[in-house]
Amino acid sequence: MERQSKIKVEAAVNAPVEKVWQQWNAPADIMQWNAADPSWHCPSSQNDLRVNGTFKNRMEAKDGSFGFDFEGTYDKVELYQEIAYTMSDGRTVSTVFSERDGKTIMSTTFEAEQINDPEFQKQGWQAILNNFVKHVESTN
Repeated sequence: MERQSKIKVEAAVNAPVEKVWQQWNAPADIMQWNAADPSWHCPSSQNDLRVNGTFKNRMEAKDGSFGFDFEGTYDKVELYQEIAYTMSDGRTVSTVFSERDGKTIMSTTFEAEQINDPEFQKQGWQAILNNFVKHVESTN
């Protein structure tokens, strides 16, 4: 298998790491923030946050024209520090949580897929992360 390039996205959340962690992983919260574009939504989420546990988030266009399951298996779960998983297509993802100047810094690195342009992928993942930031900060 050809080695995929890695892409990194990052955001600062004006909230403590405990709150960020909770809202990143709770299915009820995931369904609120997990979309790259306002025309999409996440109507269901299942999350078993533990090593070898699985997650499945249903991603759908709001007009019903397209949808897919975003799913994977956790490889590493270090409370308030890092979550790493392997997606169903074999690509890996790692999200690191750290605190700096009263904010939580989230940094996600993922292996790019081969179909879409890497910059397009980066923009999509960054948009989802930005939605997450808005969600957390609106519940302060």
